[in-house]
Amino acid sequence: MRDKRRRNRLITSILASMVALSAMSQADNGRPQLVVEIMIDQLRSDYIELLQAHFGNNGFKRLTENGACFGDVDFNIENPDIVSTTAMLVTGAYPRINGLTGTKIYDVKKRLEQNILTDLDKMGNFTGEKLSPKALKVSTIGDELKISGGGLGYVYSIAPDAQQAIVLAGHAGNGAFWINDLNGKWSTTTYYTDVPQVITTRNYKSPLSARIDTMSWSPIMALAKYPDIPAHKKYYPFKYIFPASRKDRYENYKKSALVNEEVTSVALDFLESLNLGKRGETDMLNIAYSLAPYGLDGGDGSVELQDKYLRLDRQLGRLLDAIDAGVGLQNTLVVVSSTGYFNDESVADAKYNIPSGDFNPSKAKSLLNLYLMAVYGNAQWVDDYHNECFYLNRKLIKEKNLDLKEVRRNASDFLRRMSGVAESYSIDEILDNPSGRTATRLYNGVVADHTGDIIVKIMPGWNVLLGSDNTQQQKIKQIRVNVVNTPIYILHPSVKAQRINTPVDATLLAPTVSRLLRIRSPNAAADRPYIFE
Repeated sequence: MRDKRRRNRLITSILASMVALSAMSQADNGRPQLVVEIMIDQLRSDYIELLQAHFGNNGFKRLTENGACFGDVDFNIENPDIVSTTAMLVTGAYPRINGLTGTKIYDVKKRLEQNILTDLDKMGNFTGEKLSPKALKVSTIGDELKISGGGLGYVYSIAPDAQQAIVLAGHAGNGAFWINDLNGKWSTTTYYTDVPQVITTRNYKSPLSARIDTMSWSPIMALAKYPDIPAHKKYYPFKYIFPASRKDRYENYKKSALVNEEVTSVALDFLESLNLGKRGETDMLNIAYSLAPYGLDGGDGSVELQDKYLRLDRQLGRLLDAIDAGVGLQNTLVVVSSTGYFNDESVADAKYNIPSGDFNPSKAKSLLNLYLMAVYGNAQWVDDYHNECFYLNRKLIKEKNLDLKEVRRNASDFLRRMSGVAESYSIDEILDNPSGRTATRLYNGVVADHTGDIIVKIMPGWNVLLGSDNTQQQKIKQIRVNVVNTPIYILHPSVKAQRINTPVDATLLAPTVSRLLRIRSPNAAADRPYIFE
């Protein structure tokens, strides 16, 4: 028995030494033990500059003072959103190649909008959502890291949003986790087979449903200290709660600043319980935060938005401190990216006399159909309108033996002359020979199977009337063109602190990170990596 115990101790010692040697080998060859990719929805460079004096030393300041910063990242697509831009960053490819054109796609035959990652063959864990990365047509950084490590490295993602979590985990990830809109539980899809105990424990022993009633969000400091706040906002502190009486309380919680604290807590649980970065393999943890405007009345200079930045700064400091104390930042590659857009949905009050108008898609569809009837005969030539796209009746056009390209061109010419339409393109114009900035950005961002026959761009300041023609039930979407500077930060032992002010394309990130990891770039990443000085 004594000899057996002695042999067991010897085997344990040998195994421990092998793990240590493996970790040392990784450090020697330049590959970090841990990769932490942080995606921050709607992060803006100007707000980071505005709030520098109010940040702590371990969050955004640590990134700006110790990391390489790309100060002006261009995504070069029209209508960017949380899914399309996240996919670009992790694949190094535009939506026309990676397949993810946006959060939603529209099935004109079923008259149905659905999540782009919908997969009816998969079930949800702690959720009724059926999702998978099947629609993502190319590999990601996490996929290539997984392949490079022979499948032994862990790749996980944690995000408030379901589809963003799945894009970050990729095809080969161990797991993707998000907060369910209906029950507040941390959820996943059966596409991924790994559900760590930390998720199950949190859902049963410390669920959000048991804590949310006691939560409230109010300013983190005195209102007078927030810079660039209109005078009338400095006297009325906000306070948001999430009572059970509200059916959308989890959705509202996910839009608040408080969700970022929950994300950090789960991320720290993953780092500790799974020993990420300490197993002799290169592990990857993808984390998503949100800086989206809260509500429709905040606007660009709201206290709520600044408060989100200040609170997120603390969460970044909390996360980076934990990494430094555990794996060590000298053994970690940290990438912090913005999703590259800003969704200010606030509608300007008519009393300010901003030039505007109402674009009614139903009326536009009827007028287009009347025009095509005058040209091609009495029939239903227009199938539908959805999200700035007109869908023609392709079956009818084929039956009448008409040239589809010609019908599209005529329809586009007619729409171009309609009030409220700034630009109009047929899908053929976009795919065959894009000319001009907007057409090129549309080309980068479309997949023919997911879009309509004619794409229109509505005039800025105009209101798009959505839903029923009954004015009391109609929703209004006011068109704004929000071009903002968005940053990317990279912390890596071999990369010295620097700022790159030259504009770069967002597709540059994936090959650049891959080079730092000494792995292949994702299979659709066509850009050369950035070579740091």
